[in-house]
Amino acid sequence: MKLPVYLDYHATAPVDPEVLQAMMPYFTEVFGNAASRNHEYGWTAEAAVEKARQQISKLIGATEKEVIFTSGATESNNLAIKGVAEMYQEKGNHIITSTIEHKAILDTCHALEKKGFEITYLPVDRYGQVSAEAVRNAITPKTILVSIMAANNEIGTINPIGSIGKVCKEKGVIFHTDAVQLVGKGHVDVEEMGIDLLSMTAHKMCGPKGVAALYVRRRNPRVRLAAMMHGGGHERGMRSGTLNVPGIVGFGKAAELAGRRMVEESGRIQRLRDFLWEKIQADLDEVYLNGHPNERLPGNLNVSFAYVEGESLMMGMKELAVSSGSACTSASLEPSYVLKNIGVGEDLAHTSIRFGLGRFTTQEEIEFAASKVISTVKKLRDLSPLYEMAKEGIDLKSVNWTGH
Repeated sequence: MKLPVYLDYHATAPVDPEVLQAMMPYFTEVFGNAASRNHEYGWTAEAAVEKARQQISKLIGATEKEVIFTSGATESNNLAIKGVAEMYQEKGNHIITSTIEHKAILDTCHALEKKGFEITYLPVDRYGQVSAEAVRNAITPKTILVSIMAANNEIGTINPIGSIGKVCKEKGVIFHTDAVQLVGKGHVDVEEMGIDLLSMTAHKMCGPKGVAALYVRRRNPRVRLAAMMHGGGHERGMRSGTLNVPGIVGFGKAAELAGRRMVEESGRIQRLRDFLWEKIQADLDEVYLNGHPNERLPGNLNVSFAYVEGESLMMGMKELAVSSGSACTSASLEPSYVLKNIGVGEDLAHTSIRFGLGRFTTQEEIEFAASKVISTVKKLRDLSPLYEMAKEGIDLKSVNWTGH
């Protein structure tokens, strides 16, 4: 077992050896530019890109012509939201999203607000879900886009995307979903779910970093986007630039592997996650699950450990690579905005840890992680006067700390 044990699969996943093997020839032997139409090097590169397009589109129930390659999910999200905003602004200037989207969505929406767009940030319930009814009630005649994530990157909660897609179809509003965490791990079908735009990335499914895609619906309705990058009209004119052929080949292979292994792999990962949660609950009191108990990503476990400081907990278990509830901006001491928005108090938000399990996580690693977490929490609580007082039945909220 290699230390530290990697349990941060929501941040990124290691590249699968089969993916790396598929990519290797495209660095040295088949190095052509996919846009070079005059010789075999270019044709071979283009054929490899088209094969990857097919592999990726199959994973989400789309056609290959609907897959546009980008440099990352952040770019896919920007292209989807700004592309619709610019293209459809004569129809309206209202966009609907949720309060717990990834920063790549929220920051893009804040940028559009400065340009005069109106953004509705829908609240979520205590599990982190957005209801289709809330989306329906927020739609106005000026609404041009709804963007709701498929699964949350911190708490793992999966949204009722099919129901939201249905509402958007009824109302004739374009529906985008940031499906970065769900594609390759759970069922995603753009037709069945009424999705018009979908962001996904390779590195969350054991593919390479720096390559992603945006699904753009071609019919019923045909979605049009204003380009964010100009120069050569690549990718149906939506995203100019020389294609990252090795990365795209890797993405295609990762999508193919995910499609083949998804059911079996998700089941195995979920069993390991449940084992970890059962172990933690059996040996520790005052531990709380964040997110939906059932409708969540198979590899996600987000737990608050009361009376323990999250950063101290992480320092105490350096043999585990996990992330804390001082989220994505881990340099900041602000507690996670996702946890705040599902009603987790500041104290508990600071004590939360996200465990992310994935393809290469083993039973041995999870047993090691469980014992490490339990022993560290016990040790820190032994040093905590607050934990001692709470155990004695003292209501900490009623304590007058100032002594006046």
